[in-house]
Amino acid sequence: MPLPHEELVARARALAPGIAARAQETEQLRRPHDDTIAELVDAELIPILVPRRWGGHELGLDTLREVVETISAACLSTGWVLDFYIGHCVFATRFSERAQQEFFADRPFILAPATTSPTTRAERVTGGWRVTGRIPWASGIMHADWAFCVGFTPDNALLAFAVRASEVEIDDVWHMSGMAGTGSNTIILDNVYVPDHRALPVQSLTSGNTPGTAIHPNPLYRAPLIPFLLAQSAPVFSGALRGATTAFTQIIQSRTTTYELKSLKDDPHTHIKLGEATTNAHIAERLVSDLVAQVTTRIPTDFPLSTRVNLKSQTAYLARHCLNAVSDMSTTAGAAAHSLSSPLQRFHRDLTLLSTHAFWSWQTSTEQSGRHTLSLPPTTPLL
Repeated sequence: MPLPHEELVARARALAPGIAARAQETEQLRRPHDDTIAELVDAELIPILVPRRWGGHELGLDTLREVVETISAACLSTGWVLDFYIGHCVFATRFSERAQQEFFADRPFILAPATTSPTTRAERVTGGWRVTGRIPWASGIMHADWAFCVGFTPDNALLAFAVRASEVEIDDVWHMSGMAGTGSNTIILDNVYVPDHRALPVQSLTSGNTPGTAIHPNPLYRAPLIPFLLAQSAPVFSGALRGATTAFTQIIQSRTTTYELKSLKDDPHTHIKLGEATTNAHIAERLVSDLVAQVTTRIPTDFPLSTRVNLKSQTAYLARHCLNAVSDMSTTAGAAAHSLSSPLQRFHRDLTLLSTHAFWSWQTSTEQSGRHTLSLPPTTPLL
């Protein structure tokens, strides 16, 4: 039964303390905690964007924003995987109606990693394709039932494929200093058969105009892929910064300096740093709210190049802003805050790694903004 926005946000808030308590164990496991995934499923948070036709809530990016911010503030690795699970259900709506019937046959959502990098090769066979290759950075694969990948055909056409998770192998390579709890291991496809109804031209996937989306009246399912992904992913940053700011506040409330024996909460300099931190967190949330609103209001129409460049630049600025803010807090909080049991250092490491993602590269994004200002063509396909 579809649930309203307020109920889903309330459920996320109720889960957050338990997820935060498991954050260190999640990192040590190098994958999402089984109990956490079970709770997210039981709370019915995954089908936020799934069409009601398939039993989902069919809400919007604003609900995703609040839910993902809440969970990311508890554990960024968990928030990242949840964000992917919710958003990749929209990937599923771009495939054929027959494929969608398979995806949502047993429950109103799927748990699926996805990549748009062309890391596989596909050979034509009767009724479909044989796909082979390695897919890195597969966030969500450790609890997945489906996976989306992209590959070249013999004539160098690009196709997107949906494969059952049971048909792939997992190469356990995820030993990382940040985002360790995502379990973003490499997927191996070895001559996996994919029927034609689970294959889709990448151009159709990215544009959103497919026979699969045509069965859903909601324009959300026809949103261009890159603007959608930027709005979908942005809340993990604002959520993480809010979580780091909460951890920083708790340190200030309890810490006494070693030599001066001064309480940080009585130090005017600390008051300034805490004021900066809370302001930075608020700014990040406003940036994300604005980004989501821009994408949501434009979905029924077109996304001109100027809008795409601005969205990419805004997301890159958000990532840079959040990383700088948590770095400043980490410097102020003292050596004890860098203990592996401290949430602040985990948010710092996680944001450091996450900020390197190609979608919001600061150098690439600002270059595109500068080129566009000079009426020069873009030099990246990630727009």
